[in-house]
Amino acid sequence: MVNEPITYGNGSKRIVLVDCGVKNNIIRCLLRRDVQVYRVPYNFNFLNQDFDAVLISNGPGDSKTNTKTIEHIWILIERDKPVMGICLGNQLMALASGANTYKLSYGHRWHNQPVRLIGSNQCFVTLQNQGFAIDTTTLSDEWEVMFENLNDGTCEEIRHKSKPFFAVQFHPEASGGPNDTEFLFDEFINLIDKE
Repeated sequence: MVNEPITYGNGSKRIVLVDCGVKNNIIRCLLRRDVQVYRVPYNFNFLNQDFDAVLISNGPGDSKTNTKTIEHIWILIERDKPVMGICLGNQLMALASGANTYKLSYGHRWHNQPVRLIGSNQCFVTLQNQGFAIDTTTLSDEWEVMFENLNDGTCEEIRHKSKPFFAVQFHPEASGGPNDTEFLFDEFINLIDKE
């Protein structure tokens, strides 16, 4: 994690990357999509910065302890800037929206975690490393679950029904299948283009 902001690239779109323990391949995936990445510490107040979108990274531990990040996300989701969360970022977005998380009996670890797009038979092989999940019964009506884990039925993606926000529990940058879910970065960039 960084202690002060760092900028990467010089693309046409500026993305704030909230670093809760980000993997370098997330930065690489973004830079391949003509963006400038403004990487900030997890507790940094970026809300008055100039940006086109925000990505909330993965990271270790219980998401409920990241109170400063949750506070910033809560303010952010009152706006209409695109937001994507990955792993811990998924849980943080859920908490900021008023939902709850819980500790899994057995965490999701390593490659070959199958997830299914709800309402279809389309499945993806993912990489995961977490011990917590979103309690979907606490999500407001403004959010929907898009992916579920085929091993235990837990939530793998939440998406806002009317605003450009989504977050996944798995790692689309991690070459799980090997490139099964990297398209989610394209979806994120497309949300910026729709603004």
